[in-house]
Amino acid sequence: MSTPNRDPFALVVSGDPAGESTSPGDDTVQRGSRLDELSARMLSTPRRRLAWYWGAPLFVAILAGILRIWNLGHPHTLVFDETFYVKDAWTLLSNGYESAWPENADEAFNRGETSGFLDDPSYVVHPPLGKWLIALGMAAFGPGDSFGWRISTAIVGTLAVVAIMLIARKLFASTLLAVLAGFLLAIDGQAIVMSRVAVLDNSVMLFALLGFGCVLLDRERHERILGERLATARAAGTDPSWGPVLWWRPWVLAAGLSFGLASSVKWSGLYFLAAFGLYLVVVDALARRRLGLPLWTSAAVLKQGPATFLLFVPPALVVYLVSWTSWFVSDNGYYRHWADQASNAWTGVFSWVPTAWQSFIFYQQSIYNFHVGLKAPHPYSADPLSWLVMTRPTSMWYASPGVGTDGCAAEPCSQAITSIANPLIWWAAVAALFYLLYRLARYHEWRVGLILMGTVAGYLPWLLYTDRTVFQFYTIVFLPYLILGLVFCIGLLLGSPNDERWRRSRGISLTVVFVVASAAITAFWYPLWSATTVPYWFWMLHSWLPTWV
Repeated sequence: MSTPNRDPFALVVSGDPAGESTSPGDDTVQRGSRLDELSARMLSTPRRRLAWYWGAPLFVAILAGILRIWNLGHPHTLVFDETFYVKDAWTLLSNGYESAWPENADEAFNRGETSGFLDDPSYVVHPPLGKWLIALGMAAFGPGDSFGWRISTAIVGTLAVVAIMLIARKLFASTLLAVLAGFLLAIDGQAIVMSRVAVLDNSVMLFALLGFGCVLLDRERHERILGERLATARAAGTDPSWGPVLWWRPWVLAAGLSFGLASSVKWSGLYFLAAFGLYLVVVDALARRRLGLPLWTSAAVLKQGPATFLLFVPPALVVYLVSWTSWFVSDNGYYRHWADQASNAWTGVFSWVPTAWQSFIFYQQSIYNFHVGLKAPHPYSADPLSWLVMTRPTSMWYASPGVGTDGCAAEPCSQAITSIANPLIWWAAVAALFYLLYRLARYHEWRVGLILMGTVAGYLPWLLYTDRTVFQFYTIVFLPYLILGLVFCIGLLLGSPNDERWRRSRGISLTVVFVVASAAITAFWYPLWSATTVPYWFWMLHSWLPTWV
């Protein structure tokens, strides 16, 4: 384990050969591992180091794309909540608003009869952006092509792997740990399934992750510029108590836009906006304390806080409102003319508000009431308290093809899409989460705090809705932060090439065993993530817990 008084990741990857070090009065101690010596020779030239720097992440991105896009059009049937989002996406593209469908429309849609929607609007409870993304794929490949239904979410999932590698490289200053973070997300079952089904949560995950990356980039820039401004003021003979207000923080603005995009897919993105808004204030306060400002708390809350709010929240709100443009410009969206009825229009002080905005606000209130009151029984509903244990993964589709169909050689056969994380990666990441809580309490490391804030934003709010109908696959929004936490712990285990040989070799060996075992489990589970035809007995081998059936 790395000591807390130095950067634990500064030497995880080194271009220098592992050597020997002699301490005064001690015998020569052999340091590093044979793998360090081999990597030093292999990366001994700038061209080779450049190939590793770009080539390894590119390989992981290609792998992620293959796992998500291979046989993506199978099954050619609406899966789970695709019955809502695919049809909504098509009517958005066709009418400019989500339209209603006649009863039993799924069977006709699966046959390619996609023009059966009605002119009547449909009551939808999620903002339009995620459905517009799905519609892009349908516009490119046609509404009758199931590959077109899902290609947008597959691209989103692949981009998330690229994003986590960029974030991990910045966070840990290590290409090795960045590649490892991307690889674990690329081969995780939850991430794969949510990239192969046209639902909304994958897009929330990507946009929230981009916002997280923007907050990370702002953190370093903010403290550097704050220090420079204070140094200039003190050199001029002044000793400010509060410090300056920093108005130009482009990464805060970008983070607000990203979290606004997440909220424009599902309202759960608002939790990230709130959590990281608080995080920005706390980080500013701690930066001012480290720089010796006596009134650092009040400066962060009362002086910098309002500026941060204006850079962060209004852009998110603008993005959210823009995402509803098609509803505003349409003439038949749901509740679009609610306030045009005299009995519904506002009176008194707010009677001047345009009726379109009155109708919009009423619609948002209706959506809120729907979400907090959703308690419809569902066989795969999973209490948020059980999510970390993963006791009830979501079965999104199941079929039993007969002999001679879909590759079934002998009955009984199974095809399944089970939204379950790679069990080894998930449970190891949850264990790492609890270690990170301990490490934050003891060492106050900023990396740990940032990673935990992502998990807090994605998970803790759901604990307020334990009696609501929710599903295990909602965890996709905070899966990247669990993986970052796991990679943080792997980085500590790996140590550095300056560690004693036995310690460094042990860390590398354990990491290799974990990665290989994770990849093997992915190979074992992938048929159940991709609706591949398998014997029934093979499907049953995956029922590790009774609640997984």
